[in-house]
Amino acid sequence: MTAELKSYQMFVAGDWCEAEAGECFASTNPATEEDWAKIPAASEADVNRAVLAAHTAFEEGPWPRTSPTERGKKLRQLADLIKPKAEALGRTETIDTGKLFRETRWQANNVAAMYEFYGGLADKVNGYVPPLAPDQNLMYVTHEPVGVVAAIVPWNTQIQLAANKVGPALAAGNSVVVKASEHASAAMLDFAAIVAELDLPPGTFNVITGLGEPCGRTLTAHPHVDRISFTGGIETARRIIPSTANNIAKLSLELGGKSPVVVFDDADLESAVNGVLAGIFGASGQSCAAGSRLILQAGIYDEMLGHLKARAVEIVVGDPLAEATQMGPLATLAQRERAERIVGLSLDQGARLVTGGGRPSALSKGWYYEPTILECDDQSLPCVQTELFAPILSVLRFNDEAEAVALANGTEFAFAGGVFTRDSARGIRMARAIRAGRIWVNTYRRSSVLTPFGGFRNSGYGREAGIDAIRDFTETKGTMIEVSGEPMADPFIMG
Repeated sequence: MTAELKSYQMFVAGDWCEAEAGECFASTNPATEEDWAKIPAASEADVNRAVLAAHTAFEEGPWPRTSPTERGKKLRQLADLIKPKAEALGRTETIDTGKLFRETRWQANNVAAMYEFYGGLADKVNGYVPPLAPDQNLMYVTHEPVGVVAAIVPWNTQIQLAANKVGPALAAGNSVVVKASEHASAAMLDFAAIVAELDLPPGTFNVITGLGEPCGRTLTAHPHVDRISFTGGIETARRIIPSTANNIAKLSLELGGKSPVVVFDDADLESAVNGVLAGIFGASGQSCAAGSRLILQAGIYDEMLGHLKARAVEIVVGDPLAEATQMGPLATLAQRERAERIVGLSLDQGARLVTGGGRPSALSKGWYYEPTILECDDQSLPCVQTELFAPILSVLRFNDEAEAVALANGTEFAFAGGVFTRDSARGIRMARAIRAGRIWVNTYRRSSVLTPFGGFRNSGYGREAGIDAIRDFTETKGTMIEVSGEPMADPFIMG
């Protein structure tokens, strides 16, 4: 560590703090391979302090007892605070992750809109009165905040993904502990500085930083954590699930994907090419919804593959802060090394390289990887089955609809999928047949906070966003009241 690095602190109980032991780790700019920031490494004691602050805020503080309408106003005030700082937030996220500044800047502005949306939901969680007979007890059902929410977010699109957890959790009256990704924590801490201006009750919103061990493990197993919302990889999820045996916390998981894009002979070629490019080369392929498997019908296979190759080689790869850049680096060195290893194994086992397959020769620094297309005759190839989180497209051929469905559903993942066809009935059939939580027809990688998303199978369970998101951060309570005026009957006299 050097004095030149930008130093960050964690946000706990309404104040800024170092890790108790003074330990830190460096954040590295993926485009330059240079350390640029110093991040606190939370210990078990640091996690315990944050969770206890959130627990105290929930049990004793005013936020859960604040009217839903007032909570909504606070979240809309947060949106107003974000807007003038969106460009700075986006720049920090780009430096920390390598994502295009044009995209992170837009996403930061979109985050403001997301908090406006969740603020509007705060007083829309209605209970109901079951229709019991007039001479029976009165029963009413309400929704109450669940308690302390642990929101664990990945490095990619961190501020936006966090909004889908923090927004509804706060709107419902919970307190929140966010664990930022150890690969890129800075933007989440910059966001915490904006929340600090909101003057929420201390402990209502907290951000901690640290490694999975001990920070993540301690957080997910903590006895005062009531709800865990995790976005990340399946191996980490497999460690979190046993942790909830300790605290019986409610758990939702948004995990990885190996999403298929099925293109039929009758598809609009330009639209399909653009959809595939957006799906796999947008964000350098570092998205849970990345369309990393292209399933092409035989009649259009050669023509579309030719168009994709021509477009792929023209993609401008370089400095993610530059407006002209179309694809930045991968976020970590380990990701690039893994991509290289899996591509090498796939080529050894029969995949054919169409374009890419290595590091751009013109870029001597940075964790860059070329836009890569592989032809694959075998569904079992490593590049077809493995989530790579890299700009690597595996292309398979099909003849009829049944074969397309079998290929589309032929991995352990089931996060998203796309279909391109002019036949609307076939589009509906395919949307029903593909096992995934989000299907696009004649488009790809478009989203809205109004629509829920999440995966099936090894892509996780639970949903984020949409008008019902706030209910996922509540408990349902039933209250029964005697209204007849008669004394309660002797419980030992039946009939």
